Amino acid sequence: MALTYGFLKGKIASKPKMQSKRLKSETQYHLHATLGVSNGHGGNQNWDSAVNVGTDDSDDLLNYKLIFDFHHPLAETLRAAAPGFTDLTGQNELPSLDFLRSDVLAETGDWRTSDVMDGSEQAEPAATLARLLVKAHTDKSDVYYFGRKYNDGLGIHDIHMNQGSTGDKFKNNGADDHNDHNDIWQDGAIFVDLGDGRMAAYLTAFTQQNVPTDDLGNPTDDSHGMTTEDDGSEIPGNS
Repeated sequence: MALTYGFLKGKIASKPKMQSKRLKSETQYHLHATLGVSNGHGGNQNWDSAVNVGTDDSDDLLNYKLIFDFHHPLAETLRAAAPGFTDLTGQNELPSLDFLRSDVLAETGDWRTSDVMDGSEQAEPAATLARLLVKAHTDKSDVYYFGRKYNDGLGIHDIHMNQGSTGDKFKNNGADDHNDHNDIWQDGAIFVDLGDGRMAAYLTAFTQQNVPTDDLGNPTDDSHGMTTEDDGSEIPGNS
């Protein structure tokens, strides 16, 4: 079963802050920021956001792209969207994101590998992403966070590719609606409207996530690590 997925359109209401989360074998780092979202009645809701920016585990880094010239019809779709959370659960086409089944990665350049994190805010991609979000806060820019809703409270997370992970924790068996499982058309990302028709994007996939994936989002038997060539161009009509 699909997890609650979609995108949140709002404005950055607080400067991003780095937070760490200790797991069994690594420490993951996230940039948290509050997003102010119109409730449609003259007031605002505040949503938390948790964006993966890396880990201290050199075997489980991030592949990332920070793009400041994102050009795709998706950009105009986002600009026309109403403020608030757009539920895309179960949708199998854009604006839902699937890095492997759409052309959203086309002409976005090479993947870069994140620094091994030590808690420093100077590590990449945390440093550049933080500057982008601070600018969005200063300029009151519209931002669009794609991911999954918190199970408790207003918030959005899993802002990264959400398929291709190995291990029982992430396996999608097609029945159990457990947290964090693989799925198709549920990839996460951030887009920032820079004004003057320009859009920035932050796209990530863990180096331990493998592609291609099956119809449930699990890695296939012949899967491999994500490469720049895995951009959806092998899907009919995307080349």
